[in-house]
Amino acid sequence: MIDEIVARLADKPGALMPVLHAVNERVGFIPPDAVPAIARALNLSRAEVHGVISFYRDFRIEPPGRKIIRVCRAESCQAMGAVALAAHIQARLEIDFGQTSGNGDFTLEPVYCLGNCACSPAIVVGDDLHGRVTPRRFDEILSKIGPDTRQPR
Repeated sequence: MIDEIVARLADKPGALMPVLHAVNERVGFIPPDAVPAIARALNLSRAEVHGVISFYRDFRIEPPGRKIIRVCRAESCQAMGAVALAAHIQARLEIDFGQTSGNGDFTLEPVYCLGNCACSPAIVVGDDLHGRVTPRRFDEILSKIGPDTRQPR
């Protein structure tokens, strides 16, 4: 699958980014064993490929959870309660930013603007944008999306 993606995109100018985005999209992350194959095919060093992967937040090197929850950390959301909301979400899911729940259901990620400032604080769950999210509203959203909706211990 990786070889197929690289072969399809290798001739594009600046092919590394399109290749990495395609792999990330198709597989859900960029497997570490794909780095040497990508580097070889694009005539780059493994360090160059790894450097790009580690620089950009959108690229993952581990499988994400079934649902990705993104919490806006920008100024407007911070001013409207995102700090308390983030603490609630972390406690509820029992994970920190950048982590995936032990059961693989959720990955929690910070983002630095969702463009929904008028409805702060904002989160994205999967592909769904939610505004004016309170801890209570987050619990309601969570109860509708997954089997693991237990309260924190």
